[in-house]
Amino acid sequence: MTSSGKILFVIAHEGYQPIEYGEPKKILHDAGFKVVTASNKAGAAKDSDGKFTEVDLTLNEVNADEYDGIFFIGGPGSMEHLDNETSYRIIKRAAEKHKPLGAICMATRILAKAGALTRHRATGWNGDNELEKIYAEYDVKYVPEPVVVEENIITAVGPTAAKTFGQEIMAVLHNNKGWG
Repeated sequence: MTSSGKILFVIAHEGYQPIEYGEPKKILHDAGFKVVTASNKAGAAKDSDGKFTEVDLTLNEVNADEYDGIFFIGGPGSMEHLDNETSYRIIKRAAEKHKPLGAICMATRILAKAGALTRHRATGWNGDNELEKIYAEYDVKYVPEPVVVEENIITAVGPTAAKTFGQEIMAVLHNNKGWG
């Protein structure tokens, strides 16, 4: 099954997690999706291992209506560079349009703060044992599983779940063809 769909991956310009970005991107690309990479700054973004990837556009240039799905990639830089009103605007617009939406690792906290996970079940990185408390603040039910899919929202714990995260993104995209 292939698609001509356009998917947005949002990464921190510095400190995104390369496995969380690379594995799902490859799965989607191999299935025929075009993956566009956005970040908080233009130019080459640096992952947490010191390697670079080209950014296609900045967060300010993102029009959520142009994508079939929007996914935030975690890593140590995600909270510093992506936890902001511009990200929230993109997330809220995608949620309004019922587009497939998701995040992995620390980036799930950004979805929670934007209100996209309210009254949903979700997972995410909990290495600091704060996730359950953060989710409770935004009326999100924390589920300590590698990947959680609820309606058209996908959340995952981190690099160990990156492949499954990518597979679930693809499944949701195919199941929701025509949403938006």
